[in-house]
Amino acid sequence: MSRSPSGRGYARSIQGQGMPESDLTWLSLLVFLPAAFATGLLVFPAKWHEAMRWWALFGAAGTLAVSLCVVIGYFSMIDHYPDANGYPRYAVETRLDARADRDASDAAQQIPKVKQSEDWITRRGWIARFGAQYALGVDGISLAMVVLTTVVMFFAIIASWKIEHSVRGYLALVLVLESGVIGAFVALDFFLFYVFYEIMLIPMFVLIGLWGGARRKYAALKFVIYTLLGSVGLLVALIGLYTVNVRDFVDQEDVKQRAVEIAKAEHGPTPTAEQVAQAAERVTVHTFDFVTLGKVGRAVMLVLNGQEERLAPQLKFGESGSNDPSKQVGLFAPGVKTEDAIARLKSQPVCTKQFQYLFFAMLFLGFAVKVPIVPLHSWLPDAHVEAPTPISMILAGVLLKLGGYGLIRVAFPICPWAASELAWWIGLIGVIGIVYGALVAMGQTDFKKLLAYSSVSHMGFVVLGLAAWGSGNHSQYWQWGINGAVFQMFAHGVTASALFFVVGVIYDRAHHRDVNRFGGLKEPMPLYSGFAAILFFASMGLPGLCGFVGEFMVLAAAWDFSPTLAVPAILSVILTAGYLLWTWQRVFLGTNEQTQSYPDLSPREAAVLFPFVALAIALGIFPQAILFSWVDPSVTGWVANLSVLK
Repeated sequence: MSRSPSGRGYARSIQGQGMPESDLTWLSLLVFLPAAFATGLLVFPAKWHEAMRWWALFGAAGTLAVSLCVVIGYFSMIDHYPDANGYPRYAVETRLDARADRDASDAAQQIPKVKQSEDWITRRGWIARFGAQYALGVDGISLAMVVLTTVVMFFAIIASWKIEHSVRGYLALVLVLESGVIGAFVALDFFLFYVFYEIMLIPMFVLIGLWGGARRKYAALKFVIYTLLGSVGLLVALIGLYTVNVRDFVDQEDVKQRAVEIAKAEHGPTPTAEQVAQAAERVTVHTFDFVTLGKVGRAVMLVLNGQEERLAPQLKFGESGSNDPSKQVGLFAPGVKTEDAIARLKSQPVCTKQFQYLFFAMLFLGFAVKVPIVPLHSWLPDAHVEAPTPISMILAGVLLKLGGYGLIRVAFPICPWAASELAWWIGLIGVIGIVYGALVAMGQTDFKKLLAYSSVSHMGFVVLGLAAWGSGNHSQYWQWGINGAVFQMFAHGVTASALFFVVGVIYDRAHHRDVNRFGGLKEPMPLYSGFAAILFFASMGLPGLCGFVGEFMVLAAAWDFSPTLAVPAILSVILTAGYLLWTWQRVFLGTNEQTQSYPDLSPREAAVLFPFVALAIALGIFPQAILFSWVDPSVTGWVANLSVLK
């Protein structure tokens, strides 16, 4: 039988016992440690380049260590609470929305309750006038992206050892970029998320614009224009969603306190109970909180689907809705009158089909630019071609994942009705990206541009997996799709980062990226060729390597959702194998006198490639132990929240 979060697991370390809120410390350290090390670079003398490199590497290593500590702490938390059937890690009270709900409820009390130190949710007031909060939290989905970020950033800094121009500025920008990315992955407040999301723009623009190739200014400007277009959509959605009155979805103690304040302002310091009750009818509550906005979105979906009779208040915060479509779904706050809450919800623009379509479109396009989807992808090849090798590693390994993560964390949960109605078309967009990216990659001769279009193709599987919406008996397949999408993002981050470093290694020797001018690299560079072969096969989706797991799960989900979409996605595997094997043949096989003098991997280069190769193999052989054991419980909760609505 599952235990309440007020049990011994949560009570060991709380502020009421005179100890600090440890998850506030850990999560804040995770976000701001890279920025702190970036600030520390300012004290180094200008010519201490080697010391700066080691300082930045130490900061990245510290952030990687903190991320692994958070994973261990999170896994211990979910493993401590069995579900209703006695299985660990799947208890309802350990889901992100349940933990965030409880934390918000505790903070809303007139005398706030003590902070739980092991729920991996932290919340502090930030901009009180607008209700923006410093709210951070993690689950398996966000932590997978955080770990990927810290791993890629660590090795990208090692790959940056040959950067000689403005070393201090370069390393500081990379570390600030890391703080922005991690902050976006762990933010639970839309306003805070948007701030972190935009913080990433400036460092990447400068890194491409100052340290890039001959057309770096054009590539940097194109990157900014596309990203800003997406950001405008997110900003409009953020403002529009803030106008929603969420009073029936938050702790009613907050509503009571606001009613008392209104009554005092109108009737003096001692209003009567009747005056307070009248004021309560006029209370409006606005929020940027992802979890609360998600509950509104789910309630709207039930109303628009003609199932408003299933709406009900929760018995307590953190309660999950039933997976049985015939049962009620607890979304309103405890103590709320269902009829009044439904009437208030239906009176708002948010409960209209037009609002749902419009705001989902803005959210989807805002994140789709980062995925990127076709036709919003053209900034990516230019950015990759002109960016220095370490920045290409970060761009492919980390920044593209923000698009997929935003769809999972923001777009689908907040506007689920529109997402479900447009699911087939979203899947079609994913399939177009898969096929188009593979076809265009096959025609490239620039090694970097080939990998850039390959990324467009591989990230299309993420969109397809998300779109494979399933309810009832089909929800299991959708769960496969979401798991596959998350795994695909992680696996692609590993292989793409490593492959762009593979290009950087040979570019340092040949000073060009034309695959037709290489050839014969297997003879002078056997270690390099062996590592590259494993990474090529992993990207191809060979069973036993990391690329196979995510793609297989997505394709299985897509087949259940729509065979029409699944068939071209499955056939694209042939195209992927074709362009990767052809590239491998042109670069590594045969003989070429011009490449015979190239030295094999240096110790530094081998130190970068070997961990990626090891990860590609380990993820393919042990996906459950390495990733799914702590990602699947979060995906299960995410799917359970949405699949029950249709």
